[in-house]
This record gives sequence, structure tokens and C-alpha cells, in this order.
Amino acid sequence: MARLTVNNQPVQYRLEDDTPLLWALRDAANLTGTKYGCGTGECGACMVIVDGQAMPSCTLSLGEAEGRNVTTIEGLSGDRSHPVQQALVAEQAIQCGFCTPGIVMAAAALLTTNASPTDEDIARAITNICRCGVYPRLTRAIQRAARVMRGEETISAAPPPAIVAPGAG
Repeated sequence: MARLTVNNQPVQYRLEDDTPLLWALRDAANLTGTKYGCGTGECGACMVIVDGQAMPSCTLSLGEAEGRNVTTIEGLSGDRSHPVQQALVAEQAIQCGFCTPGIVMAAAALLTTNASPTDEDIARAITNICRCGVYPRLTRAIQRAARVMRGEETISAAPPPAIVAPGAG
């Protein structure tokens, strides 16, 4: 049984230690914002933040995650107000959206450790594959999020509306 912290909540998974963290998050915890892409850690769709570092959850086992602090896209910002999320929307750096959660997590981890990343820093840190090819807008969005986080700029755009279950709103 693996014990770890997910989105600031202590969690115990009754799964085999060699189970990929991705499947524990998606299947056991219903945190489906973390996507399955390649299964080899190359595409970045499954990126989560583990102890402050962006990591692909498809190659990290529950045993390796034992005792660690994991943040998923759901835990980053429940209302989509994180500067990276806001900047991606403002810069129109989202196309189909499949890769977006992984990119947001990689960018958030980068900006936590580097408040003023260069284009080269961004290219090294954001290795996520985006089939839609938003890379130039993505770089602008991350630079913009960095300015917001440094207090040099604000983004007036509201978060995208949440999906509301029928009869709930």
C-alpha cells in the first residue's frame, strides 16, 4: 500500500507498488486531467509535479512515489486561475487541449524555480509534444505567466467557464 500526498491530501493506494502513478491517479483517484499519451514518459501528457519537479507519471511507480508530494492539474488551481492557465488562454496557446494539462504542469514547475526564464530555458523545460504546434504561442504564454507571477502584469481574462453537471446550476 503506497502512501503519498496528492493535491495536499494524504492518500493511500491499495495497488501494487509497480503500478504507474498515472493509473493510480486516473483510475483509483478519478483525477483524469492527467492524460495518457505515449506510456514512455516522452510526450509529457501525463506530467505532474512531484516534490516541486515536473515528472511524467506514466514512468513513476507508486513505490517510487511513496511519501512524496504530488500535484496534478486538478490540484494546481481548482478555478483555472493559475497564471500559466490564464496566460495560455490569453495567448491563444491552446488548440485541441489534450496536451495542455501536462504543459501547464511543466510550465508551473519551471516558473517555481525560474522566475525569469529565457526562451532557451522554456525550450529545455517544456519538452511536451503538442501535435497542434502551438510552440511560439506557448513560449509567449509562459513568458507572460512569468511576468504575472513577478507582479509586472495582470491578465484580465476570466477563467474559462467550468463544466456544470445537468441540474447543478
